[in-house]
Amino acid sequence: MSKTWRGVLLGVVGTLLVLIVIGLLVILTGSYNVAATDRHTALGEWALTTSMRNAVQGAADDIEAPAELAPAMIMAGAGEYKAMCVQCHGGIGEGRAEWAETMRPKPPALAHAAREWSSEEIFWLVKHGVKMSGMPAFGPTHDDRTLWNIAAFVKAMPEMSEQEYSSYAVGHVDPPGAAPHQH
Repeated sequence: MSKTWRGVLLGVVGTLLVLIVIGLLVILTGSYNVAATDRHTALGEWALTTSMRNAVQGAADDIEAPAELAPAMIMAGAGEYKAMCVQCHGGIGEGRAEWAETMRPKPPALAHAAREWSSEEIFWLVKHGVKMSGMPAFGPTHDDRTLWNIAAFVKAMPEMSEQEYSSYAVGHVDPPGAAPHQH
């Protein structure tokens, strides 16, 4: 190896070691402000958002959605959404709960954000949640049919009118002809 390449290699290794030491100092001293009242830096927000989006897309690749997200599923999912999700994500014509406004990261308004996600990705998010975001995993307490109903409702929200949204009941509603679900 030439002297020049050896110097470049030592410089890269040295730089990485300095970055690792700085990272450890930040972690061990608690100098990064974790308060929800303080926004992430632009770089931090980009890194967390990009990582989450890529992880969800990859994890949802193997999920097979029902052939159709039927109106009965949307109706059943509406009640679950209004009982469990609206406090953080808001609805159509209604915002999220006041306390959810200070969450970091701020939960997306799903009436708009659902356009960016496939139904499989929404299902995965509802089932598994997202670490360090406040998004709980509903999979351990709800069956897949209920989670698909929620995903169907969320996926339908961007095309829904305020009047249609408000016509749906709050709480669990079994689709016509369905066996009762298990929480």
